[in-house]
Amino acid sequence: MLTLLRKKQLRDSLLGLALILSTVALVAAPQESIDGAKDGLALCFNVIVPSLFPFFVLSSLVVDLGLAAYLGRAMEGLMRPLFRVSGSCAAAVALGFIGGYPIGARTTLQLYQQGLCSKIEAERLLAFCNNSGPAFIFGVVGAGVFGDGRVGLLLYITHAVASILVGILFRFYGGNHKEGVSSRQPKPIETVTLPAAFTSSITRALQSTLNICAFVIFFAVFLRLLSAHGVLSAVAEGLSLIGFQPEWARRLVAGLFEVSSGVSSLQGNSQLVGRVSMAAFMLGWAGLSVHCQVLSFLVDTGLSARVYLAGKLCHGLVAAALTYGITRIIPLSAPVADYLVEQTESIASLDFSSALAISSVAAFGGWLFLTGICLVLLQKKI
Repeated sequence: MLTLLRKKQLRDSLLGLALILSTVALVAAPQESIDGAKDGLALCFNVIVPSLFPFFVLSSLVVDLGLAAYLGRAMEGLMRPLFRVSGSCAAAVALGFIGGYPIGARTTLQLYQQGLCSKIEAERLLAFCNNSGPAFIFGVVGAGVFGDGRVGLLLYITHAVASILVGILFRFYGGNHKEGVSSRQPKPIETVTLPAAFTSSITRALQSTLNICAFVIFFAVFLRLLSAHGVLSAVAEGLSLIGFQPEWARRLVAGLFEVSSGVSSLQGNSQLVGRVSMAAFMLGWAGLSVHCQVLSFLVDTGLSARVYLAGKLCHGLVAAALTYGITRIIPLSAPVADYLVEQTESIASLDFSSALAISSVAAFGGWLFLTGICLVLLQKKI
């Protein structure tokens, strides 16, 4: 199959057929397309922009002002033996855990472009640093879907542990590769002035945020059309032929495409262990929408998309296995309240000013924390 797809004529024919089918689908269901676009725009305005923009600014400042490089000199002794990446990569790991998708991937790309990690190290890092943020797991998944903060805590712990385990696994990627001199020997830390860094971080953060919003709107329309024309149901029926129950197959298909739609479909009162385990998989996998956001950053960088996708698949499988094992040992009960179900069904209903304020405070707190660490390192002359 892959050999056939390498033929240009066949690829062009399939692309043309896909464009024709997409046009027919849009014309046949215009109201569904409009509703999907409205939902995507509301999600971008109320959730994506206020939650990601401050952290995009933070990630740029951390790299441009040299904080990642100073942090790298202190974290080299941990990051190198554990993940086989430079100490500077600790900034991408930390921001990936607190900022959510795709902050970790974007920070990795900036570190690579600044020469703070090699190509192989950046690919190893991409495999495990692009994670869900705690606000989404605790608020939307834990409280919203399962109605219990304990479930959110469990999912975040297994999500984080699975990410670390995947990072340890991918340390063996590129095993025969000899690390570059820049990743082994300290070099002068290159920085820019604060006004230049601040101006550049704002413009790049806005560009990255708009880029992500475009994919969010596209997939909102795409999923609406697939659902309206019965494609999602047909795929779910196909999965049911290989052993999946129809209900679970529909949930899995939704999660494979878009993580928030997938976890929202896990509402219910039956088979709690299965629902929580599938939620762990969806959070680790992140969904095709997030992958397109990340891959848009990797264009013309030479970094392997296959390594990133393999890492996310491993993350989802490991997180699901960990969650299933823990829930079998420690039984959980999570009754779902009606108002929490409504919260999950309308993720975009968050107040813009509140979300922006919380995200900005969190980003500024992260900035102060990293700056404090670097000041301590400077005093100790590390």
